[in-house]
Amino acid sequence: MRIVNLHKEPAGVGFAPPLLRIEKPSSDCVLLSSGHRLLPFSRCVGEWLEHWACYSPDQVLFAERMLQSDGGSQPAKPAPWRKVSYRMALRWVYGLGEALLDRGLNQDKPLAILSDNSIDHALLNLAAMHVGVPVVPVSAAYSLMSKDYAKLIYILKLIKPGLIYVSDGALYAKALHAALAALDEPTPGVLVSQHPIISPDGNQAELFQDWAQTAPGARVREAFMKLGADTVAKILFTSGSTGLPKGVINTQRMLCSNQQAISQLWPFLASRPPVIVDWLPWSHTFGGNHNMHLTLRHGGSLYIDHGKPAPGLIERTVENLKDIAPTLYFNVPRGFDLLLPFLEQDALLRARFFSELDLIFYAAAALPQPLWDRLRGCAESASGTVPAMVSAWGSTETAPLATSVHYPIDQPGIIGLPAPGVTVKMQANADKWELLVKGPNVTPGYFRAASLTAQAFDEEGFYRIGDAGRFFDPDQPARGLVFDGRIAEDFKLNSGTWVHVGELRVRVIAEAAPLIQDCVITGHDRQTIGLLIFPNWAACRSLCLDLDDAAPNQKVIADPRVREAIRSRLSKMASAGTGSSTYPTRAMLLLEPASIDANEMTDKGYINQRAVLDHRRESVARLYAAVCDPDVIVLC
Repeated sequence: MRIVNLHKEPAGVGFAPPLLRIEKPSSDCVLLSSGHRLLPFSRCVGEWLEHWACYSPDQVLFAERMLQSDGGSQPAKPAPWRKVSYRMALRWVYGLGEALLDRGLNQDKPLAILSDNSIDHALLNLAAMHVGVPVVPVSAAYSLMSKDYAKLIYILKLIKPGLIYVSDGALYAKALHAALAALDEPTPGVLVSQHPIISPDGNQAELFQDWAQTAPGARVREAFMKLGADTVAKILFTSGSTGLPKGVINTQRMLCSNQQAISQLWPFLASRPPVIVDWLPWSHTFGGNHNMHLTLRHGGSLYIDHGKPAPGLIERTVENLKDIAPTLYFNVPRGFDLLLPFLEQDALLRARFFSELDLIFYAAAALPQPLWDRLRGCAESASGTVPAMVSAWGSTETAPLATSVHYPIDQPGIIGLPAPGVTVKMQANADKWELLVKGPNVTPGYFRAASLTAQAFDEEGFYRIGDAGRFFDPDQPARGLVFDGRIAEDFKLNSGTWVHVGELRVRVIAEAAPLIQDCVITGHDRQTIGLLIFPNWAACRSLCLDLDDAAPNQKVIADPRVREAIRSRLSKMASAGTGSSTYPTRAMLLLEPASIDANEMTDKGYINQRAVLDHRRESVARLYAAVCDPDVIVLC
């Protein structure tokens, strides 16, 4: 075993130096771990709330604001921030915890949450974990964007909740009624924050405001003191890349060890409480575990952003960022893509955004180089300096952090080094290195799915995450790992040559920026590579300004200027390519957006390659038709 430390001086202001332990038990296996020993960690998430309620009682923990309208023709304006301090939050958590225990909820009767992020959602989530009730935050998309509610119904049937919390009875009524009608008797109770509804059995939903007035008894503290490392804190459902979602058991050990690792790698968090403005959904591990718990662990403030990276909603994010200057900013590449035009065009917003910023963090998908460069450009324009720009790697099953970038990097794609306490196994798999993970942050398994759990681990107990990785610089391994695609996504052309989908996808999007929102790589057992392209509609429309704003998207993708722009940019890849596996020869612009019901897209905007290929077989066939389809763009 050897320990590698690339940097003789501190790796960056407030970062822990990158220390890497390397073991090679065989020629086809490498074991990586951090040179930083994982220090003792908290017993449960609730200890952080108890601590800060005592030592920083008036510090803002959560804040949110909704848009308010005067009822006329004027656009809605941001309302004042509603704020909850640590002291207030703890008081509410004890009252809500008592109410949960009163209704008989426990480790076997979890709490299901149908809600976007909100203060009520956050308080109920913390209350449930405080008294040992597993929290199951269900993706809002399964209720609000689904047509058949199949995933919602499946999840509720599987977990058998003791209670369902709904933030808005009117908004979720249709989905809730469909789900309750499909559940076996007795159906769970319903708790609502606004717009009370009557469930199909005729019972009136209870009101969150009434619950919040509950006087806590001694058993709340008793339940809290019984929590241990193996207590199930949450059940988070994966996005369902194939088939139905899987319920990932999240224990207190997973959540607390992960935050301890983060605090050791980013010790600058102890110098001032973080201020975070965040939209990322709490039904996913990025927003619900990484960001919320990082805030709570370090006594910070989480400003809930009711905007999203979507047209018509990103404007809410912009308004929030004009008001609140974050010290840390987390997002997915799609979020940065939509935010950047506002930062580039508005000097005041740009100055405000970067004024207190210590760190920019992206995850969940690869960040294209053009977005990286534009972010740096905005930072330099605003202040002359660039905050740390970093990433990490993991999954719902790893709570989520498995590796972390805690040192300077000058390009995207690097996913860092193993977090303290984590061992990453690099196992040879075809012409790649498959990454597997073991550590206190790894799930014990999937909820009520023993066979899936058994398949998820190898014979040594390492979790099979399904990703590949490689060293950024094999001669200097402490510079970190690079994400090298999904093992299951890669395929061979009929020549037997491997196509590395993740790497090619990033190159395609960068080459055609900003015209392509995302793309799917085709060509399994075929002679050449093709593309199914989800267009960036705003960028494509900018090429044909003479089109009426109301012109349908069909006219946009049929416009010769759009097609030629795509063709000219992507055709360059062929001349620069080193073989048929490195460039596309044909492409098709897709009119129909990616479908959540068909598993094509998560509500964070990540495109599932396999699901798109399965769902759009007709489009793939048209790409490769003997007689060229008129919708196909020939690239070379």
